[in-house]
Amino acid sequence: MAHAAEAAARQAYGRLLSWLAWQWRDIAAAEDALADALVSALLTWPRDGVPERPEAWLLTAARRNLLKAARHRRLTEDPAVTVLLPDETTPATEPPAVPDARLRLMFVCAHPAIDAPVRSALMLQTVLGVDAARIARACLVAPETMTKRLVRAKAKIKATGLRFEEPEARELPLRLAAVLEAIYGACTLDWNDNAPAGPEGSLADEALHLARVVAALLPAEPEAQGLLALLELDASRAAARIDAQGHLVPLHEQDTARWDGALIDAATVRLGAAAAARRPGPFQLEAAIQLAHASRRHSGRTPWADIRALYDGLVALHPTVGARIGQALAVAWADDDAAAGLALLQAIDAARREKHQAWWAALAHLLERAGTQPEALAAYEQALALTRSPLLRATLAARQRALAGPSH
Repeated sequence: MAHAAEAAARQAYGRLLSWLAWQWRDIAAAEDALADALVSALLTWPRDGVPERPEAWLLTAARRNLLKAARHRRLTEDPAVTVLLPDETTPATEPPAVPDARLRLMFVCAHPAIDAPVRSALMLQTVLGVDAARIARACLVAPETMTKRLVRAKAKIKATGLRFEEPEARELPLRLAAVLEAIYGACTLDWNDNAPAGPEGSLADEALHLARVVAALLPAEPEAQGLLALLELDASRAAARIDAQGHLVPLHEQDTARWDGALIDAATVRLGAAAAARRPGPFQLEAAIQLAHASRRHSGRTPWADIRALYDGLVALHPTVGARIGQALAVAWADDDAAAGLALLQAIDAARREKHQAWWAALAHLLERAGTQPEALAAYEQALALTRSPLLRATLAARQRALAGPSH
């Protein structure tokens, strides 16, 4: 029964929190009420049985908790409070359709009054239910640091009374970048963790859904279309990503027959329409890189020179560590020159790369190609130390063993 409560929490947390926060206009209060409801579920479901509609049970319990807290503060006459639960005997109802509510809450979290570095993290936690420690690992900061940032951001929302109303049309483009970054961050977390999808799908599935909602809401925004194309291309390769031994297959080695051609074709059309706007952005360039890889299903070869050129453009526009790692690998493959790729990797600031798992994995790969076995083995060891995903750990360990040889 405890597992049922945990499963309901994982599957419904973001949807329920978005609905409660939107109705209550208070993210922190909604989080507390939902947390208490989950504790009640853990205590009562093993005794009474899992309710027929777990989400509805949690929603009703959380709403009751909000009302009790309001009564404690003597606010029960406030219509904004009583509309939530006018009668504690109100029967459980299914949560309403929530995609729009979730998106509205994401735009609230993207308010200019909230510090830019924490906006996407706030969306990941509040709307998608990602815990602070997991966000911290992705952002390469200490969990305590990320927790403090999120607490301060929520306090600011409450203290300054930021509007929960949907932003006006003219405001959406100003907040769009943070929303897209959060959606992309959700997919990146899924890629990094490689966690199995539950009954309601994976974090990447949720990210794809939200990307579709945003793209439909803002069809003239090329970066919204670019992000959706990128996530569609990622989804198109799901069946080819893992081999029979349970190891990750590099993109350029995947069986193209297992790719989803319909998703690739849809992304191709979408990216072409975005490019017509002549407002290039990082998501469009990343999607173009993935589309270049996808061309192998027709040509039989990976166009490394084109991919290198696209990475050059991406790094010039948006020089993240991830983009620079991709550029280094593309240069090594395009020129068949591991040393050139290694030079680009080593040029990344040491403080930014020290705890970056992908940097160490790329370093190990290029050192292996360069024939420097001891250094490559050490780099694999460091990459393994920074890897939490069982699937990725197994893949890296297998490569390390193959490099070390049978004596190891």
